[in-house]
Parts: sequence; structure tokens; C-alpha cells
Amino acid sequence: MIGGHSESVNIEFEKDFDENVVREMLQNSSGIIVVDNPQANAYPMPIDAEGKDEVFVGRIRRDYSQPNTLNCWIVSDNLRKGAATNAVQIAKYLHNQGWIN
Repeated sequence: MIGGHSESVNIEFEKDFDENVVREMLQNSSGIIVVDNPQANAYPMPIDAEGKDEVFVGRIRRDYSQPNTLNCWIVSDNLRKGAATNAVQIAKYLHNQGWIN
């Protein structure tokens, strides 16, 4: 594995949330692939992200240790996504918004 990065991310919301709504929002977001099937032991793995621009999210679970909090596991190819692709995507977004030429 040359370029892989994993993070356990803890997200605190202002209000209570529905895990299924969060999962659906992620599934419908460009550049995100949800891999979250505990029955089949399917979770994001860094080796599966290598050479890809997408960000993989899984293990989407409510965190019961504090209110309104969600845990998830996120992986990506840190050389592609973390370095090059993000810069290009941000520039394209700024251009499409008319903020840069």
C-alpha cells in the first residue's frame, strides 16, 4: 500500500439526527462511496481506496458516549485525494461559482 489513509471520525451535531438520513445523504454526495455492511464484513479499507479519487465511508454508528454524536470510518488515497485531487476540485468549485476565472 503506497497511498492510503484511514480515520475514525467523531461528528457532533447540534440536534439529534437519524443515522439513515446521514447514510442517505452520504450515499447521494458526489465523491463519496458508502461501504457499510456489517453482516457481510464490508467496511472501507485503505487498499480499496488506493488509486481512486473517491472517499470511502463506513461503520456509520451512533456514539452513545455523548449526545447527538456519530462515529464513522473514512478512508482515501492520501496521495490522490489529500494532495492533488482536493486542490483541483476546490479550484473547479471556485470557478463554477464565478469566484475565480
